[in-house]
Amino acid sequence: MTKSLTCWISIGSTYTYLTSQRLMDVLQKQSIDVVIKPFSVREIMKEMENIPFPPSKVEKVNYMWRDIERRALKYALSVPKTPAPYPLKEFDRANLVGVLAANEGWYLEYLKTTYRLWFVDRLEAGSEENLRKTSSILKKDFNDLVLRSKSEEIYRHYKENTKEARANGIFGAPSFQVLDEIFWGDDRLEDAVEFLNSIK
Repeated sequence: MTKSLTCWISIGSTYTYLTSQRLMDVLQKQSIDVVIKPFSVREIMKEMENIPFPPSKVEKVNYMWRDIERRALKYALSVPKTPAPYPLKEFDRANLVGVLAANEGWYLEYLKTTYRLWFVDRLEAGSEENLRKTSSILKKDFNDLVLRSKSEEIYRHYKENTKEARANGIFGAPSFQVLDEIFWGDDRLEDAVEFLNSIK
């Protein structure tokens, strides 16, 4: 198996905001192979009957937003305007565009932009407004982007990624995989990179 870092990312995960804003910088400091796998964490979590931040758990939801604010400050990132619109109404659309972006090599730029617009500007990821602005910032044609993200090939790739995530024991996002080792959560990104670099 090739020694590489697989990033299992699903737009819609709240803590992925932190990863989205720093992943590019972390990877640019490394000389490692990276594989981006956009997938549906929502589908997997539904199968597990896992709803992490439902409205009924007010204290936990409030903690999550405050924790993200604290960690954003720690990383010197833009502090999000919480609570951000959540959960996403267009979860799959955001991730289908992500599959297209990953196939074409501009996923990290898409991830960073769409999350910043979602968490800082409060334009919900996957919404037309967010995608139009993201397209403009990244100099992509909005109509072409949306059309191609709806193709059977992109949808099939998305389903295959989700199936592969499930087979690899991925249960949350973001997750990072090195060989058979899984590192779950934004705060495990550096651990995953360190583990990868330790392999001889």
